[in-house]
Amino acid sequence: MRLRMLAIVLLLAAPCLAAQLTLPAQQAFENYAAALEKRLAQQHASPDTYLAVFNLAGTERADAERRLRSGTMRVEPVSGGTHEVSGGLLHHWRGAAFVPGGKAKDMLALLRDYNHLARYYAPEVESSHILSDHGEAATVAIRMRKRKIVTVVLDTEYDVQTGLTGVSGYGFSRSTHIWQIAEAGTRHERRLPEGDDDGFLWRLNSYWSFVELPDGLLIECEAISLTRDVPSGLAWLIMPIIKDMPRESLKFTLSATRNALISGPPPERARQ
Repeated sequence: MRLRMLAIVLLLAAPCLAAQLTLPAQQAFENYAAALEKRLAQQHASPDTYLAVFNLAGTERADAERRLRSGTMRVEPVSGGTHEVSGGLLHHWRGAAFVPGGKAKDMLALLRDYNHLARYYAPEVESSHILSDHGEAATVAIRMRKRKIVTVVLDTEYDVQTGLTGVSGYGFSRSTHIWQIAEAGTRHERRLPEGDDDGFLWRLNSYWSFVELPDGLLIECEAISLTRDVPSGLAWLIMPIIKDMPRESLKFTLSATRNALISGPPPERARQ
């Protein structure tokens, strides 16, 4: 086991594993995101279908809602969780949680608290700030730190759309830039060229849906991401790590969001 862990560290850190984002991989991600957003638009067309959990069969839905109200988070793969595209791996996970006494307006305020995301999502989020803000549409910069055998620091930018209609709301975040940071925290810190790095994360879109019920708030998040593929012959070693990261990140984000809402509504966000 000790030798296996050492091999993982060496393989993940090795320059020979550098990867490049290809146009086919980008197109595959964009096509997948478009199909997901089309499905979410149909889902959001009615309060009865607004959340994925509402679309489960009768007894399955009742059991899922019962478990969510008991405090259990629901985290599941969609379309197999991870599948290969030309030049990369596409990951899709969905999570749900229940916030007792939660309010839709507080969830919207949390999603829009762009300058203070590290309050809720540290240590994965180190810092964040608004680049532009027009109410329902904003552009946000986030520095992220991921630890899994090795530590990777990323500067990311997102186009964000949020909205609220009655007791139902949404927050869609689409990555526009992701830079891996070399020698983070030192005077030699620098951004590597986009798509020409270790391939830890090339794209990340998150889609929140939430509905306020008489006894609390049901929240769901679907996250899709694009990473490098696995070098030939090393799938047995690296694939389990790559497949676990998106699930673990979503589980952390969902738990942190629920905890933030239970702690109370966020303070009025500062505008720049």
